[in-house]
Amino acid sequence: MLKYKHIMVAKISTVAPIGFDGAVVEVESDAKNGLPTIQIVGMGNKAVDEAKERVRSAIRNSLLDFPSKKITINLAPAELPKDGAQFDLPIALSILVVSGQLQQHEVEGAVFAGELALDGTLRAIKGAINIAEAARRAGYKKLFLPTINAQQASLIDNIEVIGTTNLKQLFLHLKQESLISPHIFDVTRTTKSSSLAPHLDDILGQEQAKRALVIATAGRHNILLNGPPGAGKTMLAKTLTNLLPDLTIDEKIAATKLHSIAGEIDGNILDERPFRAPHHTASQIALTGGGNKPRPGEISLAHLGVLFLDELPEYSRSSLEALRQPLEDKQIAISRANGRIVYPADFMLVATMNPCPCGYYGDTVKECSCSTSQILNYQRKLSGPLLDRIDLIVNVSRTPNDTLLVTHTETKTQHANAKKDINQSILLQRNRYNSSIKYNGNLSSREISTSLSIDSAAKQLLASATDKLHLSARSYFKIIKVAQTIADLEQAPSIATHHISEALQYRQQTT
Repeated sequence: MLKYKHIMVAKISTVAPIGFDGAVVEVESDAKNGLPTIQIVGMGNKAVDEAKERVRSAIRNSLLDFPSKKITINLAPAELPKDGAQFDLPIALSILVVSGQLQQHEVEGAVFAGELALDGTLRAIKGAINIAEAARRAGYKKLFLPTINAQQASLIDNIEVIGTTNLKQLFLHLKQESLISPHIFDVTRTTKSSSLAPHLDDILGQEQAKRALVIATAGRHNILLNGPPGAGKTMLAKTLTNLLPDLTIDEKIAATKLHSIAGEIDGNILDERPFRAPHHTASQIALTGGGNKPRPGEISLAHLGVLFLDELPEYSRSSLEALRQPLEDKQIAISRANGRIVYPADFMLVATMNPCPCGYYGDTVKECSCSTSQILNYQRKLSGPLLDRIDLIVNVSRTPNDTLLVTHTETKTQHANAKKDINQSILLQRNRYNSSIKYNGNLSSREISTSLSIDSAAKQLLASATDKLHLSARSYFKIIKVAQTIADLEQAPSIATHHISEALQYRQQTT
């Protein structure tokens, strides 16, 4: 039997993902003579408590010795809740150190995380980017985690990411017997949508709706499309997948991080802006996030992308009202008895609705079968404060059927021109606000006063129109923000009267 030099207490560093961030956790291990048992303390959940059986089998099946001692594992700080199976690897390493098979200096200066299979293989974990960010913030230079998670973690710079496939491989690396090379970021490993989203050229007619979509995309404005069934509202909304600009590296990190926390991806990186379309039967928690183990909801998974709500009045009133605060603050705070978690929710809301329950109120072809009370009750499902947070409201009319199969021979350039205008507008905004995440749609009232230029005639028109239409202060500023985006699309130096006039068209339809 091999003899090892035992130490008093072993210490291994890991990270516990907490909400959108992470906290460094120290895994301490102590071995004493007594009945061979493992006890884990430090406020771990059921998955952490079950780690002792996984770790025991993984160590033995990796041809390493499991000490016949009374082992106590402490996860410090003790008052921090620990959730997940990523503690398996640091617990196993702490046992190997306390039994003398590894030395303390061989595991210092690094963070370890990973779930162990019974044969010692490392399985994927959630929140790899959280772990990498927290490790770098705490000053660590190396991060060991499952190979499948290495691609995500390597998005974080200034920390060496080393992916391992099993416990035995990691043990040999730490003993300097068989070294593992650090992971090199692979630009080809990304998650891209395989669906072919429509282009603006694929939609016949609907010129005003197309114009409104371009404005909404350029300035990140919320938009509501109102019209009868079959008018093309859903198809219009799906064109945003091809209109939105590519994610920047910081945006890729944030979006991938949220989807990793939610368990929707393992090792890939999101390369396209999210397009989330929850069904109207989705619960409030599914939309906003939460649960016994708080996790991101649809509004957070749509962060930096689009939240598409088809048939808006069919969603529950409580779910819709819960959107009011995130639409304003661009984040959602989830408060529970054991703490408070804040997730980002900077999404672009795109919604559709019918004008009445049957869908044909105001239609020029088919007669509406709803009573006046039914129409009023249907439209009242959307509260004034919620509508006040939508920047553009557009009536989408039916396209004549006799034009649907007409062959168009002209060159389809509408979508390409729109995307070019959107990119130029975004560049103007980035230069104006000196930020890659600030758009006209999320300006504060103070920023509007200090950053935007409005000529005197436009100010006079705006004041007169808002008084006559009895618009709120929020609507007043939203008109200015939409007008600025229209001016940016024209490369205009300031907001003029015709910019205000067009922006007003999209507010009058709320009344």
